[in-house]
Amino acid sequence: MSAPMVIAIDGPAASGKGTLAKRLAEHYGLPHLDTGLLYRAVARSMLDAGLSLDDESAAARAAASLIADKLADPRLRERAMGEAASRISAVPAVRSALLAWQQRFAANAVGAVLDGRDIGTVVCPHARVKLFITASAEERARRRHRELTLRGEETIFAAILADIEARDARDASRATAPLRAAEDATVLDTTELDPDEAFAAAKQVVDGARAH
Repeated sequence: MSAPMVIAIDGPAASGKGTLAKRLAEHYGLPHLDTGLLYRAVARSMLDAGLSLDDESAAARAAASLIADKLADPRLRERAMGEAASRISAVPAVRSALLAWQQRFAANAVGAVLDGRDIGTVVCPHARVKLFITASAEERARRRHRELTLRGEETIFAAILADIEARDARDASRATAPLRAAEDATVLDTTELDPDEAFAAAKQVVDGARAH
């Protein structure tokens, strides 16, 4: 029996890592986890309970009690939840609670595809494949603006760009598990790539790892 194929995909907001992760998971028949949904679900549960996102103790309790059913809430895809998730993800106790959740998922017998911001560096440091997906802030803002517009949400490009830049700064500077490429990750800049081209480039990396 071959060793589990764990594919760790990291990158900043709107870099295309989620779309890429889903396509790779479907192609290789692996379960997929968008780890950002975990943080969004914790933030959503706090807001639903009327709690402040600055209440670190409440955030830690919400993370410790998170159940998989919460990840199906369509409200987690709303733009505001990305900002909220970025805020609570800086809480060390939240990251610690969700780390165990993610590692259990990655321990699947056949492997798994996980995308987030610290998969290759913290969650799955021994993953067989590590990809760091990036793109310019302006291109990522354009993608997010287009996505939200297609969803029927009223958006302002400048505001989205400012949100992305603020999230980049917060994710890269947090004390616990900051956003960065693992030393052994393949960096894939998708600024000039469409989804099919990005998938082809990533698939080449995965196939190379499988061959060895």
